[in-house]
Amino acid sequence: MQWIDTHCHLDAHEFGDESLQIAAHAGAQQVQMIVIPAVERANFSIVRDLAASAPNACYALGIHPIYVPNATEDDLLALRAAVQAAMVDPRFVAIGEIGLDFFIPMLTEPAMRAKQEHFLREQLKIARDFDLPVLAHVRRSQDIVLKHARQIRPNGGIAHAFNGSFQQAQGYIDIGFKLGFGGAMTFTRALQIRRMAAELPLEAIVLETDAPDISPSWVHPGRNSPEQLPRIGAVLAELRGIDLAAVALQTSANARAVMPRLPILKEQP
Repeated sequence: MQWIDTHCHLDAHEFGDESLQIAAHAGAQQVQMIVIPAVERANFSIVRDLAASAPNACYALGIHPIYVPNATEDDLLALRAAVQAAMVDPRFVAIGEIGLDFFIPMLTEPAMRAKQEHFLREQLKIARDFDLPVLAHVRRSQDIVLKHARQIRPNGGIAHAFNGSFQQAQGYIDIGFKLGFGGAMTFTRALQIRRMAAELPLEAIVLETDAPDISPSWVHPGRNSPEQLPRIGAVLAELRGIDLAAVALQTSANARAVMPRLPILKEQP
């Protein structure tokens, strides 16, 4: 079986100097590929270099909404230039992590909401211009992110840590997005997320850890890791009442469908 972690902040300070070791351990657990999204201009080169050093890693470039308050128009220009340069890099796969966060109080003030939406739209345009998918942070902002994505139409993407309604899920599916499920799905009290994981078309679902965050129930409140992905996949298989191998095969195919640039590794014996 082969698994793809479509969203993992392997460069996070919580991992210290263990990032490459953790990626190797995940590889031993059949995590064939780990997608490392950037969050700000300052870590564009960090995620690129980390992906180049880990055989089972690749990366995305973008400006996370939490970093938008201190971001400038120059950062958007730098992102466009970095994307253009990265198009020859086989480990560069998407624009991300971008999106909207209307949960953190300081980000909900009118001026900051407007700035977030501006940065989202400009990054969606970069994705569209380079024919790339996006990794979208969608926190209490499902309909607004969907509205902008419908208008600008990047080449698909992933609604990361999806926690919307069935109607919103269908809206994302209709514009070529997949829906990211991870550790939140493993908590028995997460009734709506578990229901969506069980009932949405399996062809619409990709798996992720968001490590070091969103730890699964057996790790919470500890540090999450891409090594946990196969066990998270086992929860999805249990919720759907299907074979684990079928979940690995389909979710990996879904990840490759939405991120066509994902490197292809040789099957492990």
